[in-house]
Amino acid sequence: MKDNKKRVIVDFKKLTPEILAMLVEKYPDGYDDDHIITFRNAKNELIEAVEVSTEDTKYLVKVSTKLETTMENYDEDDYEDFDDDDPIAVKDPEVSDLPDDD
Repeated sequence: MKDNKKRVIVDFKKLTPEILAMLVEKYPDGYDDDHIITFRNAKNELIEAVEVSTEDTKYLVKVSTKLETTMENYDEDDYEDFDDDDPIAVKDPEVSDLPDDD
């Protein structure tokens, strides 16, 4: 049975506090390969995303190191001064490009 939910692809820079909170609630220990959906977008690029839904919308949030780090460090108090739908609220985490050698 096909659902009639609107599908929205969400890039990290468009991530809102509301969607981030839903992700953290659905994947409290983070997501793993079993949770990742792979599909091709309109430009035929391969996209990897994790899914969260509201009553009327299915959000496909693109998987990235920034997303993983932000979910790991999630604290709802960081977003209390922002609206739930404010994409400016979710800042890029400090992500080092170099792997830890220790």
